[in-house]
Order: sequence, then structure tokens, then C-alpha cells
Amino acid sequence: MNKTKITPEQLQTIQDQQTKLNNLLNQIGYVEAQKHAFLHEFADVNMKVEEYKKELEEQYGQININVEDGTYTEIEENKAPDLKIVKEEEPANV
Repeated sequence: MNKTKITPEQLQTIQDQQTKLNNLLNQIGYVEAQKHAFLHEFADVNMKVEEYKKELEEQYGQININVEDGTYTEIEENKAPDLKIVKEEEPANV
């Protein structure tokens, strides 16, 4: 069988493109690894925030805090409205 080849320029183009693709895949993997680490760090900080909220709630009760100046207002408990059972009227015969 007779082997034929593409031109050296065509081969170089293919090799360059493949190299670029491999480099991009490596960079994507690196970014995904960073993203994974950031998500873990975010979860840790979020957990600490929730724990501190509980500490503050034990001390002050349920409050809304202005994070700019530290003032707070109490959160009023929302009482559920009294529910009533309403009997639907039967439709009139037509």
C-alpha cells in the first residue's frame, strides 16, 4: 500500500491546534480545581456565619443587623392568621 502524506504546513497546523486544545484542557482542569477549593472555602465560611448568627440570636433574640453601623431591630413574630373553614355554596340548577 502506498502511503501518502499531507503537506508539512498542514501537519504543522494540525499539531499546533492539538497543542492549543491540550493547553486549554489543562487550564480548564486547573480552573475547575480552583473552583472546587473555593466552593469548599465558601461552605466553611458560610457555616461559621450560621454558627455566629446562632450565638447572636441567643444573646439578642431574633434581630436584623445593619452591617454598616451595627444597629439592629427586633424581628416581630408573624402570627398566622386564624383560618376559617368556608362551605362552598352549591351551584343553582340551570
